[in-house]
This record gives sequence, structure tokens and C-alpha cells, in this order.
Amino acid sequence: MVLAGSGSSKTIFLDRDGVINRKMSEGDYVKCRDEFKFLPGVKEALRMLKEAGHLLIVVTNQRGVARGLMTEDELREIHGYMQQELDEIGASLDGIYYCPHEKGQCNCRKPELGLFLKAKYDFPSICFANSIMIGDSINDMEAGVKIGCKNVLVADTSQNTSIVNKAYNQGIDIEIIIPTLYDILFYLDGDLFL
Repeated sequence: MVLAGSGSSKTIFLDRDGVINRKMSEGDYVKCRDEFKFLPGVKEALRMLKEAGHLLIVVTNQRGVARGLMTEDELREIHGYMQQELDEIGASLDGIYYCPHEKGQCNCRKPELGLFLKAKYDFPSICFANSIMIGDSINDMEAGVKIGCKNVLVADTSQNTSIVNKAYNQGIDIEIIIPTLYDILFYLDGDLFL
């Protein structure tokens, strides 16, 4: 779903669950608007990234649809709510791309690149080498490397060792590790955004 178009010096691709909103327990999914809870500082971080001129694009795996736990209409309702909340503070997302499929059934489920390529089709000015992938999983980091983005891992100290070890073993580069999306703001003037 494309929401708005604007020129940008850099595109920031964002995973959704665990980066923008609270992730449900393993095997469960955010299935309705009432279960969608923004993580602390996320709205402010997205507003500041938007004000800095960045294109903000969500790329999210949502196999709860394939598993029959929600419909695509319910997923779109969740995304509509998320966008409305962000619109109100000037943090509008430019696009939301999701994969509703089960593993191995498509070319869009991260770490495959279909979601990124759809975004590039809709926003031809995207330059992957000048973009950042912010995610909380090894699949996000693998997708970032495959498409040529810089990688930022959102993980607390209890999670990051496992993910970093997997990334190292697979030859996946991670530029920085931050505990929350808000912490990306400390890097706005640094090399990550050059």
C-alpha cells in the first residue's frame, strides 16, 4: 500500500512488529487494532526521521493471514490505525508493504526481496545503497544485506547476542545495534546517515 510520495535523500525500511509496535509472544500475531501498541518513543522517532527528509517504508512479514488468524482486511485496518496515529503527529509513513504468505510460498517474505522491489517500483528514486533497513530479526538483516542496505538491529541485550552470532556466522553485516527505534535519533548526524 502506497500512502504518500515525496523525494528523499535516504529511504528507511522498517520492520513492524518489535520495531514500531509491541511484538506478541512467539507464534502469536497482532490480529486487531486493540492488540496494536506502539513501542515507547516510536512516534517521536518517526516524526524526527520524517522531518529530516527521509522516506519511511514499512516492510513486514504477516503470516498470521496465511494461518487464518486474521484476514487481509483486518491487517489493513491495523495499518490504517497505525498510519492515522502517525499522521496526527507529522510522522506519516510513505508506504506499507506486507507479505501475508506462509514460509516458502512467495518471493516477498523477508529475507526475500519482493517487498523492497515493490517499494522501488512505486518510488523509483529509492537507492538501496543509500538506504537503511531497521529490523529486529535475522531475516530483516539478511534482507538488508541482499538488497544492499545498511543494517540496524533493534534488540535488547538479552536478544542481540543470539542474533549477532547468527549474523556473523552467515556473513551478515550489522552497522549498529540499538535497544529501541528512538535510539536511532542519536545517529542522525553520524556516518550511518551519510
